[in-house]
Amino acid sequence: QVHLVESGGGLVQAGGSLRLSCAASTQTFARYAMGWFRQAAGKEHEFVAGMSWSGVTTTYADSVKGRFTISRDNAKNTVLLQMNSLKPEDTAVYYCAAKAGSMGSRRMADYDYWGQGTQVTVSS
Repeated sequence: QVHLVESGGGLVQAGGSLRLSCAASTQTFARYAMGWFRQAAGKEHEFVAGMSWSGVTTTYADSVKGRFTISRDNAKNTVLLQMNSLKPEDTAVYYCAAKAGSMGSRRMADYDYWGQGTQVTVSS
C-alpha cells in the first residue's frame, strides 16, 4: 500500500508559478513510475505529466509542455510538478499517482495509487 499526499496548491495570477509536491509513504518509491493528472470542474480527468521510476523518461500533455516540469527525488520519496506561466485553463484539482513498474503511462487505469488532490486556481 502506498499513501500519497499532495501539497502546494493555491491561488495564483495568470503568468505566475506554483510548485506541487507529492510525498509517498513507501520505502519502495523508486520502484514506481509517477504521474500527475488534473480534473477541472465538470470535466474528465486529464493526464498532465509522467516520469519513469529512474527519472530518466518524462512525458507531458501538449497543453503543458514547455511550462510544466516533473521531477522526483527517490531519496526523499517525493515527486514535484513545477508549473510556470500558468493560465486560467490550468485551474483544476491536481492529483499525483503511482504506477508499479518502470515506465509511466498517460492512462489513469494504469496507476495503482492516488493522492487526495490539491486545488490550483489561476485567476485572469
